[in-house]
Amino acid sequence: MAIRREVPGIRPYDGPAGGWGALRATTQAIRLQMESVKAPITLLRTNQPDGFDCPGCAWPDKEHRSTFQFCENGAKAVTWEATTKRVPPSFFASNTVSSLLQMSDFELEDMGRITHPMVYDRATDTFRAVEWEDAFARIGEILRGLSPEQVDFYTSGRASNEAAYLFQLLAREYGTNNFPDCSNMCHEPTSVGLPQSIGIGKGTVSLDDFDHCELIISIGHNPGTNHPRMMGTLHEVSRRNVPIIVFNPLRERALERFADPQNWLEMATYGSTRIASTYYQVDAGGDAAALKGIMKALLAMDAAQGNILDRDFIAIYTEGFDAFAADLDTTSWEDIEKASGLARADLEAVAKLYAESNATIVTYGMGVTQHCRGTANVRLIADLLFLRGNFGKPGAGICPLRGHSNVQGNRTVGITEKPSEDFLKRMEDVFGFSLPRGHGRDAVKTAQAMIDGKCKALICLGGNFAVALPDSDQSFPAMKTLDLSVHLGTKLNRTHLLVAKETYLFPCLGRTELDVQANGPQSVTVEDSMSMVHASAGKLTPASEQLRSEPAIIAGIAQATLPNTKVAWPDLIADYDRIRDLIEKTVPGFDSFNDRIRVPGGFRLPLPPTERKWPTPSGKAVFSVYGGVKEDADVLGGENVLRLMTIRSHDQYNTTIYALDDRYRGVFGRRDVLFMNESDMTARGLEHGDVVDIETIVTGRQLRLKGLTAIAYENIVRGSVAAYYPEANVLVPLDYIDKESGTPSYKSIPVRVVRAEAT
Repeated sequence: MAIRREVPGIRPYDGPAGGWGALRATTQAIRLQMESVKAPITLLRTNQPDGFDCPGCAWPDKEHRSTFQFCENGAKAVTWEATTKRVPPSFFASNTVSSLLQMSDFELEDMGRITHPMVYDRATDTFRAVEWEDAFARIGEILRGLSPEQVDFYTSGRASNEAAYLFQLLAREYGTNNFPDCSNMCHEPTSVGLPQSIGIGKGTVSLDDFDHCELIISIGHNPGTNHPRMMGTLHEVSRRNVPIIVFNPLRERALERFADPQNWLEMATYGSTRIASTYYQVDAGGDAAALKGIMKALLAMDAAQGNILDRDFIAIYTEGFDAFAADLDTTSWEDIEKASGLARADLEAVAKLYAESNATIVTYGMGVTQHCRGTANVRLIADLLFLRGNFGKPGAGICPLRGHSNVQGNRTVGITEKPSEDFLKRMEDVFGFSLPRGHGRDAVKTAQAMIDGKCKALICLGGNFAVALPDSDQSFPAMKTLDLSVHLGTKLNRTHLLVAKETYLFPCLGRTELDVQANGPQSVTVEDSMSMVHASAGKLTPASEQLRSEPAIIAGIAQATLPNTKVAWPDLIADYDRIRDLIEKTVPGFDSFNDRIRVPGGFRLPLPPTERKWPTPSGKAVFSVYGGVKEDADVLGGENVLRLMTIRSHDQYNTTIYALDDRYRGVFGRRDVLFMNESDMTARGLEHGDVVDIETIVTGRQLRLKGLTAIAYENIVRGSVAAYYPEANVLVPLDYIDKESGTPSYKSIPVRVVRAEAT
């Protein structure tokens, strides 16, 4: 065998997920960002009843808490926010925006917390400090001079329920439903697809269900990095000998084996627990075909031996089964195998295990949703669960894995470009003014509106909007054409530097910091991915006396923009209980809101499908028909075409990059790599370590990413390649989306890979 060349920063990592590697990484994060005395106290308050909710993932908290309720990446998120590093006005005065744009995303955020409100000075190409009230007055003046349809309001999933509710209230009193939202770029297919299937756009399982399940099918997610506290749950399930079947194009370490840092025996013996009982490397974009194969096999088993399908559940609670079954019957195994990359025998084996389970949970992430057929993928998962009645019973249900800690809560309290008539009517009854009815813009439509000159102002409640968007060759320049951009955030990021004619940076309190208003210290609330709502109260001294809370900043903009407002903004900011009183009056499920969040652990919002009640037009759960498997099998076409997935490193959460390592994949100190199956490299005359360019083939424009180092990676399926998000977003066309939900297809972009010298 030929000896591979050594590639700087690429070396094997043989340890399990979690374990001592996680503890070392946590210690490193503390050392680089926080004072060692304060850090342990701060971390021990994470996800505790009297503490703050982790600003990272949305996995729920255990009812019976262990000593600590944070994971490695949660510790990174907390220390990243609670850092002692500061970015004062003097820093901005000595660094032009043009020079800052030469820095990496990691370097920008690693500089620390912004301490003062800042405004862009075009004459000097720098940001300078500005008084809060002066900034609000100017923003209000600009917004009053624009049509509401020229203004968009973007929301990050880290915003609290209280901030998000006030944000949508401001925008709707102003007169628009333009709400691009981070969920538009990740789990919008869940929000669109599940209501069609089960009547509600949320998952149906609780943590308790994982104690009772007999099978977990995991599709398209990497919990060790993106929702790491889930690993403790999977660890417990596996140790009960419950099968965990994984479908993913990449073999991810956390889904193979995990060492729980809270298990003293496992840590003392350097042991670990196997997570996946079976691991199927489905082709990128092949999830629909794999699901149809499992269900086709299941129907064949039922026809041959009976008692496989839950016929009573199907007859009583669902509709559309006959058309669904007829479509499966006409779908050929040849097309299923070609589109999924899996053998018929493998999918039949999964069907057999599924048939033997009396309580199955299906978990899924963005590997399911970020495709051109993402909404249809989600509905197929619901179909699979319908077949054996896996809704409304212990240990069963659907589990979409949300990203940021309150991305689901933001949608619940009104952050949507498609508000329901019931919600708008409730708002009008409470506030006494008319609200806009037309559908607004989502994230991709906002980007297109900026490009077309239809969007003139963008107000961002957190986030890194332009960097998160696809097609950065178009999205980045479009930001600079705006008349106004306003950014609420804790740290500097690249979107802030894509300055409009007038740009404001507003530093806000973080989740970890004490929020004191006129009536005293305040708490906020968040909703996790299992619909539990609970309080969060920071304790740290704010990074600067100039910081304001997100609700207070929103209220300041509202008062300056809406001189005739009918909302008592100062009263709402004085006491957040008053905001929650308004949520209770206008959003179903929040009865006795203030009383219930004072109970440790909070409360769960209503989920009718858990009671086998379906808020669909017919009152029944609805089977879908996915007729595109043959098209999926043939979609790439052309010679030497591969399918690119954008992925997160282990030192990353969404667009936030904590460091430059990706420990479990063996990448250290760099992000400029392309993961390739060695057979795909050989077919293209490439070797491990060659520098390559990537070109997208689904657009008339040339989308190209240059200068990546090709890495022979045995854990990626043949025919698929992977590069890091957001750097590879330049390869995702703005219109390459799931047409039903508008979500960009970050996970299956047809590309060609060539040696760099050839271009």
